[in-house]
Amino acid sequence: MKKKILMLATGGTIASKQTTAGMIPELSSEDILLHIPQVSEICEVSTYQVCNIDSTNMTPEHWMLMSKTIEKYYDQYDGFVICHGTDTLAYTAAALSYMVQHSPKPIVITGAQRPIDTDVTDAKTNLLDSFIYAIDPDSQDVNIVFDGKVIIGTRAKKVRAKSYNAFESINFPYTAVIQDQKLIRYLTPGQKAKEPEFFHEMKKSVCLLKLNPGIKPEMLSFVFDHHDGIIIESFGVGGIPENILEEFYYQMEKCDQQNKCVVMATQVANEGSNMTIYEVGKRVKKELDLMEAYDMTLEATIAKLMWLMSRPGMNPERIRSEFYRKINHDILYKL
Repeated sequence: MKKKILMLATGGTIASKQTTAGMIPELSSEDILLHIPQVSEICEVSTYQVCNIDSTNMTPEHWMLMSKTIEKYYDQYDGFVICHGTDTLAYTAAALSYMVQHSPKPIVITGAQRPIDTDVTDAKTNLLDSFIYAIDPDSQDVNIVFDGKVIIGTRAKKVRAKSYNAFESINFPYTAVIQDQKLIRYLTPGQKAKEPEFFHEMKKSVCLLKLNPGIKPEMLSFVFDHHDGIIIESFGVGGIPENILEEFYYQMEKCDQQNKCVVMATQVANEGSNMTIYEVGKRVKKELDLMEAYDMTLEATIAKLMWLMSRPGMNPERIRSEFYRKINHDILYKL
C-alpha cells in the first residue's frame, strides 16, 4: 500500500515564473506537482497551499501557519514535504524543528535554485528526492533534502547563492544521500517517538546584532532598547571589542532588570564559539555569565530563542537551561 504524503507549497524559486519585474512565485501546489508525474508510482500525494511568497518575505507567522497545518493533517498522512524558497529555507527548517518536536513522521523541506517549469532546473530532482526520503520507513523529524543530500533541520545553512549545491550541514554530517533515486543512509536514526509535540508561537522581538570593526556603542543601545532577545554575532570564537565594552556592560545590567536574554554567537560558520579562549571573551563570559551558541547554527540559535521566549512562564534562568537542551541535534557541546 502506497504511503500518503501531503505536499505544502509556500512559493519560492521552485514556484516562480519570469516576469518583466523579475521572478515571482506564481505556480500553485498542483502546478508544481504536475512536473513530476513519476511521483505517483511511489506514493499518493495531496497538496496544500500555505502561501505563495518569495522566501525573503517569510515571517514567524508563516512558520505558525505551517506548524498548524501539519498538526491539523498529521493523522491523515504518513509524511509531509514542504516546497520553500531557498533564501530563508534554513531558518524555516530550524523553526519547524522547535515547533514540531519528536515527530515519528518525516517533515521534509526542499526547494530549488531554478524554477520547476524551466528547461534546466534542479527542482524536479530535489522534489522527487524529497518524496523518496519521506516514504522511507526510517525517516522522521524535520530534515532538508537538497542536491541529493539530507541535512538535519537545525544544521543547514545556505552557502551558495546560485549553484545547485546551495546548502551545507554545519558542524554535523549529512545523515544520508539520495543517488539515482535510492536512499543511502550514513547515520542510523534514533528510536522514533510515539507522538509529536506541537508549538505554535514564536517571539518576534528577537534581533541579531552583527559586530563589525569600529561598531558604534549607540548600535547596542538601540538594539537592546527595542528587543527582548538579542543574539550578538561576534568575531572568531567570540568576544566584545573594547570600544563598546562599557556600553555592553551597561546594557547587560539593564537586561537583568528587564528579563531580557542575550546569546553570544560567532560569524564563523564552522566549529562554533568558545569565549573562554581569549581575554576579550573570557572576562565578559565569567563576569556576565553569558549564554553562548557554541556549535549551533545561527539560524537554529535565532529560532530556538524565539521559541523559548514565546513559551509561558519562561524566565531567563529557565530559558538558559532549556537553551542547552538538545533538540533535533541542534547542539553537541557546551562548556
